[in-house]
Amino acid sequence: MTLLDWLFVVGYLVFSFGIALYFYQRAGEDTSEFFLSGRAMPWWLAGTSMVATTFAVDTPLLVTEMVAQNGIAGNWLWWNAGFGSMLTVFFFARLWRRSGVMTDVEFVEFRYSGEVAAWLRGLKAIFFGLLMNILIIGWVSLAMETVIGRLFPDLTLFGQSAFMILGREISAALVVVAGLILMVSAYALLSGLWGVMVTDVFQFVVAMGGTIALAFFVLDMPEIGGIQGLHDQLPDETFHLLPTIGGAAEGAATFSLSALAFAAYAGVQWWSSWYPGAEPGGGGYIAQRMMSAKDEPNALFATLWYTIAHFCLRPWPWIIVALAALVLYPDLNEPRAGFVLVMKDVLPAGMLGLLFAAFLAAFMSTVSTQLNWGVSYLVNDFWRRFVQPDADEKHYVLVSRVLTFGVALLSLVVTLFLDTIAEAWGLLLSSSAGLGLVLILRWYWWRINAWSEMVATIAPILLTVSALILNAFGIQVPGLQAEFPLNLYSVVGFTTVLWLAATYLTRPTDPDTLDAFYRKVHPGGPGWTPVAKRHPDVEADRGLGRLALDWLVGVVLVYSTLFGAGYLILGWTVWGLACVTVAVLAAAFLWRDLQRDEISLFGAVEEREETA
Repeated sequence: MTLLDWLFVVGYLVFSFGIALYFYQRAGEDTSEFFLSGRAMPWWLAGTSMVATTFAVDTPLLVTEMVAQNGIAGNWLWWNAGFGSMLTVFFFARLWRRSGVMTDVEFVEFRYSGEVAAWLRGLKAIFFGLLMNILIIGWVSLAMETVIGRLFPDLTLFGQSAFMILGREISAALVVVAGLILMVSAYALLSGLWGVMVTDVFQFVVAMGGTIALAFFVLDMPEIGGIQGLHDQLPDETFHLLPTIGGAAEGAATFSLSALAFAAYAGVQWWSSWYPGAEPGGGGYIAQRMMSAKDEPNALFATLWYTIAHFCLRPWPWIIVALAALVLYPDLNEPRAGFVLVMKDVLPAGMLGLLFAAFLAAFMSTVSTQLNWGVSYLVNDFWRRFVQPDADEKHYVLVSRVLTFGVALLSLVVTLFLDTIAEAWGLLLSSSAGLGLVLILRWYWWRINAWSEMVATIAPILLTVSALILNAFGIQVPGLQAEFPLNLYSVVGFTTVLWLAATYLTRPTDPDTLDAFYRKVHPGGPGWTPVAKRHPDVEADRGLGRLALDWLVGVVLVYSTLFGAGYLILGWTVWGLACVTVAVLAAAFLWRDLQRDEISLFGAVEEREETA
């Protein structure tokens, strides 16, 4: 790193803190400003913030590892989530904005009634806002340690390369990461969501600009020789965009799936399992962005822009670098480190600092969002609900800032004791399998109650833990102990039977709660017929069949754009132009349909808000 490199890094940090200080006063007005930016966010800002948040520091490294192991098609392990993300665009984005809640955990008591609803809200606030949150921060912190450790292999602090902290030997790189987390917590507690989201846009531009520049630089190397050089030096199957379905793959670098495994990914996972940033029906920080939009159309278009950018455009610079890393470092023991080694060995002075700033941006964007989102649960759904319900807004803002710093400190402690998160992805998806269907149906079926969601939340966790315990004792239960994703069939099946039983064996949600929900959100479809009969004056959403068609066309838009960009970049022009043509036609259809049916899609927004 030269002086010019460090100037880029320092300039980025100064600008980020400048944004935080600029929004300090506004964020301190009330919790709506601190957590939802006053519900005044335009679609492009909210959508870009979603993309920036999911551009974690570990994602380029993970994509590099996927490509090294299974070729480009290995990305279908996360590309399949495009189905669910597009479902959120048309069926849930407008409903989240219309609901008026501050968090998706608050939604629990807005939709359900009784003590079990209060328990569910409190448990979800602690589980997601604290436990899950600090694990995610620990996850990305380990990835950032890898980046710093590879870029600065001789890094020392105060003359030491490692430190003993809480009985653990900690690398100097991880100590630097700890300092970065405290730095992020400082600007997150200063600026609230306004500062986080505006900084997200800046960080996204820096991160994407840096990775695109890296792709161009590595392709220009004599050892690579451009796209054609990659084709010449790597097996053809490495460039397949679709996995091999059934039977053995042609080569070691081809992603091969059995028909049942492919059906699990493409037909079960995306709607059945909860995962941060890919919750069925929307949720977490994605829901937070939708609820911060200034109206329903802005919430819909923010989620649409996020889906296209997240799945179609953002991965390709990473994939190109990952392919180049296979050529430059064919025998690398840790494939994900190939991305960082390309940075270190390829970039000239100045550009290395820019890309290091890009990784800082990716890291800080994710951590700041996790802190703001997680603390919104702890303050709004635990502290305000159960501890101090009658305080003023200044009190809650102060608690929010204190907890932001406290959660950051706690995440540091957890990070120190994390060695690896191997298989955590599959375990997390397995332990939430079946919950997704309840998260979807609670919007469109009145009979779903708090017990439905409670059982659907707990049952897959117990099933997954039971499978692990039975494995340890050598006891086999067919289906339940299958490897991910084949275990989804049994876990989703058992969980669905259990939550349906709980639904019909317990009392329905109180009619007054259902009536208030229906009058505020006015969801459409036959699932609300008994409630709709009590409120003939409420105009429910119409055209669910048209929304289903828009969803299908949206899925075509996402994957034709994804394939079109890939084919053009990889030099298959005819296929690329064909896919781009399909994408343009799909986009034109959606635009026309949304404009023509604006009333039925979005409702008479101003009139309904006045009525509510």
